[in-house]
This record gives sequence, C-alpha cells and structure tokens, in this order.
Amino acid sequence: MSEPLAPREVAKASKNSLFLVFYIGAERYALQAVDVVEVLPRLPLKPIAHAPAWVAGVFAHRGQMVPVIDVSAMTFGQPAVERTSTRLVLVNYQGRLLGLVLEQANEMLRCNPADFQLYGLDNREAPYLGPVRKDAQGLLQWIRVNDLLTPAVRGLLFTDADPDLSGQARA
Repeated sequence: MSEPLAPREVAKASKNSLFLVFYIGAERYALQAVDVVEVLPRLPLKPIAHAPAWVAGVFAHRGQMVPVIDVSAMTFGQPAVERTSTRLVLVNYQGRLLGLVLEQANEMLRCNPADFQLYGLDNREAPYLGPVRKDAQGLLQWIRVNDLLTPAVRGLLFTDADPDLSGQARA
C-alpha cells in the first residue's frame, strides 16, 4: 500500500502540466497536452490550391474535414521528414480541429509551465513560438496552439471562422 503524498508534494504535483514533445530538425518543441485531441499516424492528405506551402492539405476525420499544417515547413521552410515517428496530431485550435504534421512526436514530458522562460526576442512573424525551458537535453520551446495561424490563413482554412475574411474569396 502506498502512503499518501504530503501536502507540499500534492501542491507541487498539481502545478505540473503534460506536454507532447516533438522535433523540427534537431530542435525540440512542445505542445501542451490539453490542446491535443488525438495523435494519428501520418495519413494521405488532399492538397489545397493556392494555400501557403506549409498548409499540407485536408482530410476527412469522423465526418469532418480537417485542415492540416506542416509545422516544420511553417517554421523553417522545410517540410517534415517522413519518418515512422512523424505524426498527424489533431489539436483544438480556437474550438476547431486542426491537424499538425509533427516529426518524432512520441515523447511526453510532465513539468511546471513556469519552468518555461521568455527568451528575449520579439518574434512577431511567429507569435506561436512561446517561451523556452532548459533541461539536460538542451532547450525546449513551447508552441502555443491558438497563435499558430494568421487571420488570413485562418480565413482560408476555416471559411466560417471570420465572415469578413471568408467573404473576400467569393464573388
């Protein structure tokens, strides 16, 4: 029989969050697990014409069309390497399903979100790149799911997301 945790240990454990760790090249990144809906193997996608190159396409998932972005291509201009550990991760993006192609998305980390620190750069071109955490393996950067898409791309991928944007594309 295990002994109950002391009040201090309970408080410490409750401050921790679970993160899904993945790679872009040799660099580590993390998504907060509460944003993750489902982790799938890499699936065939239907390309979207005239979309940015990092928009990987769409696929049907349980009766719903889900847009997919390649986070590696969006961040550094290089598509994700097709490995057995490359996954299609479904996330809750502002109340909608969004697919993310992520390399080596097969590790979970439990840590205190306060361990992630601002790194001193104002990266306006990539607001989704959040604070970083240092550990024995180096730096780990938090990707903020709700900041992934610009309003224009959100309008392209979710036609009813913003009536002002979706109406512009139709005549």
